[in-house]
Amino acid sequence: MIRFDKIKLKNGLTVIVHTDRSTPFVAVNVCYNVGSKHEDPGRTGFAHLFEHLTFGGSANVPDFDTAVQRAGGANNAFTSNDLTNYYITLPANNIETALWLESDRMLGPKFSKKGLEVQKKVVIEEFRQRNLNKPYGDVWHLLRDLAYKVHPYRWPTIGLVPEHIESATLDEVKDFFFHHYAPNNAVLVISGNIASSEAFKLVEKWFDEIPSRDIAPYSALPEPPQETDREITVYRDVPIDTFYVAWHMGARNEKNFYVLDLLSDILSNGSSSRFEVKLVKEQKLFTEADAYLSGENEPGLFVATGKASPGIDIHLAREKMLEEIMMTAETLITDYELEKVKNRVEADLLLNEIGYLEKAIQLASFEIMGDAAEINRQGEKYLEITAKDLLVTASQLFRQGNRNTLNYLTKQNYKK
Repeated sequence: MIRFDKIKLKNGLTVIVHTDRSTPFVAVNVCYNVGSKHEDPGRTGFAHLFEHLTFGGSANVPDFDTAVQRAGGANNAFTSNDLTNYYITLPANNIETALWLESDRMLGPKFSKKGLEVQKKVVIEEFRQRNLNKPYGDVWHLLRDLAYKVHPYRWPTIGLVPEHIESATLDEVKDFFFHHYAPNNAVLVISGNIASSEAFKLVEKWFDEIPSRDIAPYSALPEPPQETDREITVYRDVPIDTFYVAWHMGARNEKNFYVLDLLSDILSNGSSSRFEVKLVKEQKLFTEADAYLSGENEPGLFVATGKASPGIDIHLAREKMLEEIMMTAETLITDYELEKVKNRVEADLLLNEIGYLEKAIQLASFEIMGDAAEINRQGEKYLEITAKDLLVTASQLFRQGNRNTLNYLTKQNYKK
């Protein structure tokens, strides 16, 4: 059980405090309800660009890193399809350094044409190195574009193409910031060695006067049900033939998510999983075989992927994996398998309750989804899942028409 207190400031900022006396540190975590799904289709990658821009300094702070390091701390950030998250960890007695920095970041970045051009080059280079020039780097561009036709999950957080960032203007960047990065569109979580009463007073001191802003409405259309299977094949300079198969599934806060999380573990998590035992060890079809959830807040994807063993036809290997997957929609999972994955999930949840930073990030994420208290209901949601739930959910998920297949093949082994 993660205990916490919560208030909302007059400017709309939600503040959550979890006291953890087992550590001399605190984490100050600020999570904004803006991710790549909030972007214009013609200007993708902006949320990720802002992650870089805000580390280039703010209105009154020229350098975040130096201030954090002098306070004995560390800082970082990440952007997803759903949110942008910044965090600072440091000794509890230096917490005001973190609050000062994050309040100034919220007030506004140091906007300048020169700074924007520098960060645009950094992001474009990252795009090229990670997604265009790296083996398998464009997988999620291809797979998302295949699976989504309407919803903005059809592009990854890095953006659709580098040109969207390359052509971004300072006015566009300012407009995006002031319509998304605001106290009334954020959750601030403090986790660590500090009492709630003290933490709330300090947050009010540093954040109370930041004005609320008009938040751009989120108007993404839901992805319509997929009725026809889709498949594409690409040829790349990669060492091993690989495939990715994705099915549309439910949202993060639905029972569907918890059921399929257990199913992905049964299929591929650990040395005794079905994929590892049958497909890797016994039949030797794959060097790697995996199943996982894309994990977005809104309806996401259940993904199965495999790298074929040398000399194994990728199409044969894929069909064998699909047969193994379809068995879960036709035959009940054994009690032993179900209990094993439940125990593993329960252990993972307990592990996540140990780290003060992890607790801060998770509390913020659940609050963005609607209610931080849901963090304490995860265990019971997993435990109440039955073998029949798995069977029914699998039969609904793996239906004809809901499949998206990306064949990612070694260029030198095939003739176009």
